[in-house]
Amino acid sequence: MKNINLTSLKAMKAAGEKFAVLTAYDASFARLAELAGIEVVLVGDSLGNVVLGYDSTVPVTMDDMCHHTQAVARGNSKSLIIADFPFMAYASELQALDNAAALMQAGAHMVKLEGGAWLEETVLLLAERGIPVCAHLGLTPQSVHKLGGYRVQGKDDAAATQILGDAVLLQEAGADLLVLECVPTPLATQISQTLDIPVIGIGAGPGTDGQVLVLYDILGLSPRQPRFSKNFLAETGSIQGAMEAFATAVRAGSFPEA
Repeated sequence: MKNINLTSLKAMKAAGEKFAVLTAYDASFARLAELAGIEVVLVGDSLGNVVLGYDSTVPVTMDDMCHHTQAVARGNSKSLIIADFPFMAYASELQALDNAAALMQAGAHMVKLEGGAWLEETVLLLAERGIPVCAHLGLTPQSVHKLGGYRVQGKDDAAATQILGDAVLLQEAGADLLVLECVPTPLATQISQTLDIPVIGIGAGPGTDGQVLVLYDILGLSPRQPRFSKNFLAETGSIQGAMEAFATAVRAGSFPEA
């Protein structure tokens, strides 16, 4: 696999080629992701659930995220590495700038934050300072208590219009990528077709430019498998094989199913 960067992903979107995104939290899995040809590795705050044993992502700290981002960066030199801002690490614009610098210095190529229009000035500030930003709309796990649980977002017209408007606003502010989590397929497809930047889906149907899953889900290690995920290890027998099967299915458009 050649080195992947934002230019690579934008060219893939323009050509109608889909790409695979997978979480990783340490050097060993990050190395396997590179060998499997995974274009983007996300050091997700989901490590709070699958690595640290928390019941949500809320307890994850900046120290946690920097520690795991450093490990992933040591193990993978070709994939684009995105690091999540943890809960309340970007509550103010200057706080976001300082913490983004820490994540980039830890080895991330891009930072990801959850939220809509209220983040416009933060995204603008980061973009102006040369820090690539991945926005995240729909189900935002850090707001799970406010949302009342892990629920599909954007099901009614008003909510769908809000998410679409936020997506356009954040792109105009300087976001380079967008993750859509747990939104209806028609909405995710519309947003992907509307935006110039690549859109990554999780539980959002097959119409996005890329697909992301949690590593532990594709390996069947999660106690409760999400409906939108799949155990790729069961049909391959090896971890690298599971990663390769996931990437192949995404590129072929056979995952996710309608």
